[in-house]
Amino acid sequence: MKIGAIIQARMGSTRLPEKVMKNLQGKTVLEHVIERVRQSKLIDEIIIATTTHERDAVIESEALRCGVKAFRGSDDDVLSRYYYAAKENNLDVVVRITSDCPLIDSVVLDEIVKFYLENNYDIASNAGSDLSNRTYPRGLDTEIFSFEVLENAFNNAKEKYQREHVTPYIYETSDSNYYYKNSVDYSKYRWTLDTDEDFELISEVYKHLYHGTHDFYLSDIVRLFEKMPELYEINAHIEQKKI
Repeated sequence: MKIGAIIQARMGSTRLPEKVMKNLQGKTVLEHVIERVRQSKLIDEIIIATTTHERDAVIESEALRCGVKAFRGSDDDVLSRYYYAAKENNLDVVVRITSDCPLIDSVVLDEIVKFYLENNYDIASNAGSDLSNRTYPRGLDTEIFSFEVLENAFNNAKEKYQREHVTPYIYETSDSNYYYKNSVDYSKYRWTLDTDEDFELISEVYKHLYHGTHDFYLSDIVRLFEKMPELYEINAHIEQKKI
């Protein structure tokens, strides 16, 4: 069984263009994401899935420089981009991650992958479409599903939003979805990168915890926030974009 993390990335973010190539403590955001996902003990391969747009050639180059694979596909139909990336790389299980998560946690990632492998669900996620089930900070989002489930969505999803966001069709048509929850609800925290305020917050976290090695995880970042509650206020007012 081959488990692959497909990380979607593009330069054309509407709220914070070129965010994945921003400099964060001497490396690009994308490189940090790759390094943190690479710590997973269960993921066999990492693929950066970007678009065929000329401006995204830099993302392909950065992926290859970081020693992972790159796939270029549709800009708008991200579902097809995932499908063809998974098919080209012969993946049996797909771990979906977005490149705007430079605090992604490999420990949490492996917990959810392990749960998925030991159970029989179409999709397991600590994020998902039902926000009432979220207990992890936004920015640690992980979704796991089989290639067969992805292929079914690729073949049958018709609505524009279902193809732009990869997994809505799965949540809407399957009764075998599992929301993986943390023992403590940390859903109030926003650790994703979509605005200048988000980058300011993440930069502060890296300034305090990153010293050349990715040896800090969920509990370490929570402790930092408890010690410095003013960090929470930096981006607490930011609303997540709606599908």
